[in-house]
Amino acid sequence: MSHHEEHSPVTVIPPDKAKIKKLWTVAGILGLITAFEFLIAFTLHAGHVKTSIFVVLTIVKAAYIVGEFMHLRYEVKVLIWSILIPLTFVAWMLVAFLYEGMAISAARFF
Repeated sequence: MSHHEEHSPVTVIPPDKAKIKKLWTVAGILGLITAFEFLIAFTLHAGHVKTSIFVVLTIVKAAYIVGEFMHLRYEVKVLIWSILIPLTFVAWMLVAFLYEGMAISAARFF
């Protein structure tokens, strides 16, 4: 044994098979949702339905990523609600701004 091998500060631990399986499961679910998005992108014509489907699927993927990788899914309910309630108001605000912006745009006279 060499001198370097005796005092090496690096410790190799075996891989955690459960965590690796969970990671592949999450990647598979996100891959399936993305594949469905591609299917919608190439089969539906542009319009409100297509846009709505994309928005909903994006929110689903974002929630899933936050739940799994940020471990929010395993937190106490009070913490989850303290994030979801303000997020709901932000989403409502964005929809209201979009609606008002379209109304102002339609009311302009050139």
